[in-house]
Amino acid sequence: MKDFTRLDNLLKRFVEQGTNPGCAVAIMQGDEMIYHGEAGFADIESGRKVDVHSMFSQASTTKLFTYAILGMIFEEGKFLFSDPLYYYLPEWKNTQKYVMRPNGDIDTAPLDKPITIRDAVAMMCGLPYCMVPSANATTPTLATMSKQMAELLKKGPTTIAEEVSAMAEVPVMFEPGSHWLYGFGSEITGVLVETFEGKPLREVFQDRLIEPLELADADTFARPTNQERLVTNYAKKAPGVFEPTKYFLSATPDSVPAGARPNLLISAHDFAVFMQMLANGGTYKGRKFLGSGTVAMLHENQLGPVQLADFENDYLAGYGYGLGFRTLLTQKYGHNGHVGNFGWTGGTGIWVEADPIDKFSVAYMHNMSPNDELYHHHRVRAVVNGIMLE
Repeated sequence: MKDFTRLDNLLKRFVEQGTNPGCAVAIMQGDEMIYHGEAGFADIESGRKVDVHSMFSQASTTKLFTYAILGMIFEEGKFLFSDPLYYYLPEWKNTQKYVMRPNGDIDTAPLDKPITIRDAVAMMCGLPYCMVPSANATTPTLATMSKQMAELLKKGPTTIAEEVSAMAEVPVMFEPGSHWLYGFGSEITGVLVETFEGKPLREVFQDRLIEPLELADADTFARPTNQERLVTNYAKKAPGVFEPTKYFLSATPDSVPAGARPNLLISAHDFAVFMQMLANGGTYKGRKFLGSGTVAMLHENQLGPVQLADFENDYLAGYGYGLGFRTLLTQKYGHNGHVGNFGWTGGTGIWVEADPIDKFSVAYMHNMSPNDELYHHHRVRAVVNGIMLE
């Protein structure tokens, strides 16, 4: 029996010291939930506490569902990662890139090779994020993406399919595969899944993962049936001072089209179940979702020295990036888990990671901006691995 006292104390300290308003951690090993701890408030104003059913807004960790499902579709022989995007999304056939001429002028040129599915999934397609138009674009690509998004938004809420189609006209920042840039590749991946499945990504999540894994505290919409489980998003003004914010405000079924970009709302408990399926090599409670080789492929590092230089920062030190999942390459930067651990982070304060060697998973969550992810996540990581690894 593991002693989780240190982890209990850490969560309490976060709240007592005002580093976040409320948080939860779930840890699984094998097919069993071996720990769930929580501290603080799901909603400060009402006094509602975080509990095992609290559903946190995920932001970027939503994508992990997309990538896992893409792995399932890959196993069905519907595509290869080396396939050009335009095989399935024809508008991407003639994508251009921005280049700087010897005289300093910015111009466009044809790509040396078409964008592949691997380029998009591994975030090497050269398109930064552009969820809303940028008033101060830092690159020609972002400026053009912003114009495209502004035109789309004139029509009202958009679907990811509409966004991806519009962005096909934007020259990318670099030759696909030559650099790493976090951004619009996840939207392209989502639309590929929709294309292969013939339905909105929200429905695919439900059919492929939420229902089969029996994730009772998971949804892609805020509804009357889950309202009392949703964690309020807060802006941190000072230690212990939090104000409700519209940052990553949850969509309702009547506020956006069914094909709009989904934001997963899920408990730490249920996300740990999903991650444990991956830690187990693609199986959960006797049901096979993915082959173990496919799981390994998804978190195999795709980055060479140039792309790793694009990727690395203080928070990501020691990791590489696979097909949607970061993966630990070395412990020398202060990670006390196993090389090969994999997962991702959500912008609201989410951290999830799977250990494929000792076959356990961990999901830590709070909903706050700025999320202070380095302060919280690396401490949770250190304590969890100290407890779990003999």
